[in-house]
Amino acid sequence: MPDTFSTLAGQFFGLASLILCLVGFASRRDERLLLLLILANVAFALQFAFFGSWTAAALSVVVIARIALARRYPGNPVVMAAVLLVSAVVAGLTWQSWADLPALVAMVTGTLGMFLLRGIGMRVFLGLAALFWMFSHLLAGSIGGTLAEALVIVTNAITIVRLRRAQRRYREAFDEALARER
Repeated sequence: MPDTFSTLAGQFFGLASLILCLVGFASRRDERLLLLLILANVAFALQFAFFGSWTAAALSVVVIARIALARRYPGNPVVMAAVLLVSAVVAGLTWQSWADLPALVAMVTGTLGMFLLRGIGMRVFLGLAALFWMFSHLLAGSIGGTLAEALVIVTNAITIVRLRRAQRRYREAFDEALARER
């Protein structure tokens, strides 16, 4: 049973992030999803701060900027490199122990996926990032944060399966869409 204010506050913000993720992924509007994911990452940052996981807290703040930058500058290697550099500096300044490694791996994996990939490839990388974020939540002791990342992993896996089925069924349409993106 949680016995300190910090632990209770951390659990509260972890559960708040879970609710924000649930509402976000239920939304059919991309803008609403992104707004709710930004708010969820604010809650994640607060949760990690209350648990004393400073690297994960700081990287969660960087994730907020990354979401906006990846959306505005997709595929831009300079912006991606800047996000990765900021992530490395932030991790270096806040590093406490090996328990900080999953958050850094999650940040790098998610950044590569958001900037370099689209479709199924991006979702695979974001699913891997969610897995490493889940490890960070487990190490911090967050119930809500762990469940939120599990939700992201399951939702992502279902979406990947649906996209793969649609890709097989409508091969020509997918090929044309890919050609237009390039």
